[in-house]
Amino acid sequence: MATEVRIAGRTWMRGAISATVTHWPEYSIEAACLGLFMVSACSFTVLLQHPGSAIRQMLPSTFVRRVFMGVAMGLTAITLIYSPWGKQSGAHLNPSVTLTFFRLGKIEPWDACFYVLAQFIGATLGVLFSGLIWGDAIAEKNVRYAATLPGTRGPGVAFVAVVVISFVMMTTILNLSNSARIARFTGVIAGALVAAYITLESPLSGMSMSPARSFASAVPGGLWSSIWIYFSAPPLGMLLAAQVHLWLRGSQAVCCAKLHHENDKRCIFRCSYQTLLTPITLKETK
Repeated sequence: MATEVRIAGRTWMRGAISATVTHWPEYSIEAACLGLFMVSACSFTVLLQHPGSAIRQMLPSTFVRRVFMGVAMGLTAITLIYSPWGKQSGAHLNPSVTLTFFRLGKIEPWDACFYVLAQFIGATLGVLFSGLIWGDAIAEKNVRYAATLPGTRGPGVAFVAVVVISFVMMTTILNLSNSARIARFTGVIAGALVAAYITLESPLSGMSMSPARSFASAVPGGLWSSIWIYFSAPPLGMLLAAQVHLWLRGSQAVCCAKLHHENDKRCIFRCSYQTLLTPITLKETK
């Protein structure tokens, strides 16, 4: 028994080391991209919400400020997804996305573990770096490190709202990214959903589909009371979307874990993207 445990332990360690040595660029990219996303989130929150900001004073309407914030973060997401870095890592930028693709069988266990770890580290470093950029302004009560907090309707409504938006986001990603004709637009539509959610849904939940993103904002501000919402609702919504996708289309309908695949970057996932393109290639050659 002891021998079997030692063998299992060595196998476990070899797997972790092999994944780290081989795929560290993708892990680093996930950390860097989510860090940049959080710098953008914190910076635009300061500019649009801090009472001393000239932009805040020019835009007295709360709704208009949410529109600007939504557009800013939607464009940030799109830029990261279509950047050379995003094309290589797949631009999950969210532990919920990574865990969902793991559930769908498209990611190796160690890659999923290190992706999630990198996302939490990158997001937290992004918020801490934003604190160096903006100083005390980032802690102001209207900014609060760009924290995601439930709206006035309470945590119950926030939980349901996050489940719904996460379900819609993952359903959209799965349907777009597995369609040969429109897969290249996956990142654009995902970014557009981010913009729409911030504009329309954020008053209910603060709009976060990422445990790492919410954790990163909660750390410096000590805002832990509702963190359970953002750790449970996003993966629940996305895993439900994955299950529905499996029921309707089957496991073979999921080709890869990348949001943008039609590029020259390597793919570290259990990828069958080329089979998606085969029907088009055959049709074009006839």
